[in-house]
Amino acid sequence: MAMGPSPSAKRGRRRQPMADINVTPLVDVMLVLLIIFMVTAPLLITGVPVKLPENRAKALDAEEKPTIISLDAQGHLFLNETEVTEDELPERLDTLAAARAGLEAPQIYLRADEAIDYGRVSRVLGELNRAGLNRVALVSTAASDAPSVSGGSE
Repeated sequence: MAMGPSPSAKRGRRRQPMADINVTPLVDVMLVLLIIFMVTAPLLITGVPVKLPENRAKALDAEEKPTIISLDAQGHLFLNETEVTEDELPERLDTLAAARAGLEAPQIYLRADEAIDYGRVSRVLGELNRAGLNRVALVSTAASDAPSVSGGSE
């Protein structure tokens, strides 16, 4: 008969629970993540690397609303929500430009119905240029009916 612990001694002795954490899987996962970040980090930088000059210009006021000039299908002209005639427009634009004297010209959004004659839109653009309001963006609707802003001269 083999000499080993008696069957009663095996039952009384229990195996102690393991108190150590196996860190090998954790290290494996962290190394994989490190490699992924090292490969993808250069791809996140887009555009041409340019060192921009510093200046003391004041940040654009986010609360400042742009001025909206609208021409509807009937030919009515609106400055923001107020209807104006073509004869009143130069005076109103001069007032707007004078209020911003010494500051950057305000952003102007020009919204014109597609049925409006191009000459009418051109006259409004001419008045904006004459008043010195040259930050003009033309508002259009994309194919998905989401309004978009195109262009803009500075």
